[in-house]
Order: sequence, then structure tokens, then C-alpha cells
Amino acid sequence: MSTTTARRVRSVALGTVLGLVLGLGATSISPAGAAVRRGSDPVTLHLGYFDNVTHAPALVALEGGLLKDELGKTASLETSIFNAGPAEVQAILSGSIDAGYIGPNPTVTAYVQSHGAIQVVSGVASGGAYFVVKPDIKKPKDLKGTTIASPQLGNTQDVALRSWLKSKGLKTDAQGGGDVSIRPQDNAVTLQAFQQGDIDGAWVPEPWATRLVTEGGGHILVDEAKLHPGGQYVTTDLIVRKDFLKANPGVVSALLTANLRAIDLIQHQPAKAEKLVGDRIRSDTGKTLAADLITASFGNITFTPDPVASSLVASAKSAVGLGLPGAVVLTKADVKKLYNLKLLNKVLKSLGQPAVKATA
Repeated sequence: MSTTTARRVRSVALGTVLGLVLGLGATSISPAGAAVRRGSDPVTLHLGYFDNVTHAPALVALEGGLLKDELGKTASLETSIFNAGPAEVQAILSGSIDAGYIGPNPTVTAYVQSHGAIQVVSGVASGGAYFVVKPDIKKPKDLKGTTIASPQLGNTQDVALRSWLKSKGLKTDAQGGGDVSIRPQDNAVTLQAFQQGDIDGAWVPEPWATRLVTEGGGHILVDEAKLHPGGQYVTTDLIVRKDFLKANPGVVSALLTANLRAIDLIQHQPAKAEKLVGDRIRSDTGKTLAADLITASFGNITFTPDPVASSLVASAKSAVGLGLPGAVVLTKADVKKLYNLKLLNKVLKSLGQPAVKATA
């Protein structure tokens, strides 16, 4: 995993206008106005995210005060932290959170289980997931009889792992049986289990992939980017409940603007962004993530508001082929209903930036 300057951060440029507002605490570029209030009280935005580097824009927006800056006095903020998508899906379906940074497969699950009551309002990150294994595992046939971890059954990396194994003629099932036993578990547990020899590898997002290499002595067997056209595949999207979006477009616009500001900061001030990510992870978990690890992880991820919809559709199809519960093939009509990029494109237009599309 190269940490050269050329690969530090590959993200979309958001323009000089956006760059002018970075770091100016009281400046807001939200074009949608004040949030809709319920009675006399400000709206509360309940936001979910992971302490993964693939969620760096969320960490930067929170730790750097960008989101609170955009919300201003019109809305308060409460956050919830998750390890993997399925748990966050339950939170958004129950109404515990209004919006969340989340992977593509849980996004589809939330869309299906809510009968279309959630929508993707922006992309966040592409890439940054790897299959890391013990040094003696060199090729697919070496995996037979091994135990491999994923973050959670049915999450984005779990589906990618099972789909890749199936393509190599290796069987798995949801109960941990088959040619390769898959053990869904917390990423922190996975690192410890790998170090202790309890598992033989894991398909995980950054920074955990780099940690398995640098701290666990593993090597990369599969770079997921090589499995997708142009190396682009969605790792993280930003989703919102439709009822919250309808009632509070100003709050969602503020969230989108903060996300764009965070992406821009990652691009133009990577050292500052890396520190904010490290500070947020330490604040949330009580543990310090090495600065060089964050730098290396940034180099493996593209931060972009483009949701790379085609890869989400392909991932959903893979989940169906694996027979995972709740998996569905997304139709063109589903894609049209799932993505709502109107507010995002309004923000981008105000900055003189091109619109993004959800093309399956």
C-alpha cells in the first residue's frame, strides 16, 4: 500500500469557492436556508457513522466542527457509532437515527426493508477494502479449510468476500460452514484474532486492512478495486430517511454541505484532515490510531460525492446470487427511487461544480 504523495488522497475537486470557506468557523455555504422546525424547538439530527477511515468525511465534519457550523442554530446534533452496516440499518429503520454514513449492501437492505423509506443523498467514498491473509496463503485453493472474518453478516465486505470465494469455486454459508468458514465479527476483534492465529484472514475496510498487514503480518490477497470497472466501487454512501428529508430539507442540505466541505479539506489540507480523523477516533474509542496508518489508508480511498451507483447495483445482484436473506436485484425503477441527489446537485451547482448522477 503505497503512501506516496500521488496516492495520498484521490478525491473530486470542489472548486475554489468551497476552498475559501474551509476553516472559517462562522461561514456557511448552505444554499437551502433554515431547517424546518417542529413547534418552537430546533430539529435534532440523529446521525450514524463508523470509526473507519472509509467514513473520513464524517469524522472530519464532526471533529472539525463543520457540521455544527452548517447546522448553526437551526438544528442540534446527536451521533451514534456503529461497527457495520446491518446494525445501522436497524437503527434507521427504528427511527433511532435520521441519516447515516453506510455501505452499499446495508443501503439496499434498508431500502427494501423500509419499502423505499430511505434514500441515498450523496456518495462519500470509493475503494479502501482488501482481503488480507496469512503469508502462507498464496492462491484461492489455499483457502480451503480456513476461517476468514468479515465485519458482519450481509455487510458490504461480507458480500464481497462471499462473492469472490464463490467465483473461485469455494462454498460458504451463513452459518459458518462450507469450504471456507466465514466468521462475522467486530473489526477490532478481527485484528486481535488474526494476530493470535485464530483466523486466517479477513475482508475489511481501511484502516483495518492496513493494520492487518502492518500489525498482524498479513499480506493482501485481493484488492477489491481490481474487481470493479475502472477500479471504482462505492464503499460509503450517505442515506437519509425520506420523512426526515421531506420535513427538514434545510438540515439535510447542511449535512450535505458539511460532507462536501470535509471532502474538500481532505483534498486540500490532508495533514489537517488526517489529524481530525485520528482525534475523532481517539475521542470515540479511547484508542490512538497511528498517524502513518491514517496516511496510508487515505492513499487507498477516493473521497467523492459520486455514489458510483453501478457498483451498488452489482453488489446487490451478488448478494442475491449468494442467497443472503433480504437480498434483491435492483431494477431501474428501484435505482430511480433509491437515489435522490437533488439537494446535493443544488449545492454543487451553487459552487459551480458539475452535477453527479445515479447511473446504474
